[in-house]
Amino acid sequence: MSEPGVAVVIEDDDDVRNLVDAILKEAGFVVHSAATGREGVEVVRDHHASVVTLDVGLPDMDGHEVLRRIRQFSDAYVVMLTARRDEPDTLTAFLTGADDYVKKPFLPRELRARVTAMMRRPRSEGRLALPEEDRGGGYDGGPAGGGARAVAAGGGYRAGSDTAEQSVIKHNGLALNYKSRTVTLQGSSLTLTRSEFDLLFDLLRANGEVRTRADLVRAARGDYYDDDAYISDADERAVETHIGNLRRKLREDPQSPRFLQTVRGVGYRLTPKRSD
Repeated sequence: MSEPGVAVVIEDDDDVRNLVDAILKEAGFVVHSAATGREGVEVVRDHHASVVTLDVGLPDMDGHEVLRRIRQFSDAYVVMLTARRDEPDTLTAFLTGADDYVKKPFLPRELRARVTAMMRRPRSEGRLALPEEDRGGGYDGGPAGGGARAVAAGGGYRAGSDTAEQSVIKHNGLALNYKSRTVTLQGSSLTLTRSEFDLLFDLLRANGEVRTRADLVRAARGDYYDDDAYISDADERAVETHIGNLRRKLREDPQSPRFLQTVRGVGYRLTPKRSD
């Protein structure tokens, strides 16, 4: 198994910084630290970080601004740490590209578990395998239970002789390549965060089957654990935020969605295939 890589801790509180430093070192990371936002951006750049923990309330600049600057050159996994309790702050974190959001005080094992779960997500071509039974066409409006195991009769991706094409799932003008982790809409590239990509892939692969919020939490975190594992309300709200961001980037019409459909009280599903 490969080493986790480099982690950067951006935190002005000495006690918290030392705690997070110890947690990440115990997890196998080479850890570098910074006490200010400006320094943190440069440390992430200089050391090509795989994971960044980022305090929201830094002395020189807001943590969200630090994240925006990091996202200009890095796709590192970013966990925001904050003592704030207001929900708009959480939404801002996800809108600016955070992968996770942990409120202080936190349990060391919780932070380590969240980072470990994020690291399970594929980061490069070929790391994400699509099961053979999931390689089917787009969802055609059949029963919700048909799901990822069904092969629809038309319109979506079909395996062919071209290896690149076998990596692509298509639906209503949307094309997702799960090996290169790229997405296009009507031929134009979309920029998605890692969590947004993972959620979209999960919904496309489900092929019309309803995915509960808990299912999507697992997809976003890479946690394919038992169904009875605890998932908090905050986890589910985070998924709702990511879905909202996805819809905005997909330019969804709220009255007639083309890609993602809400199943009230349950979760989300892929919309039926369209002929237009």
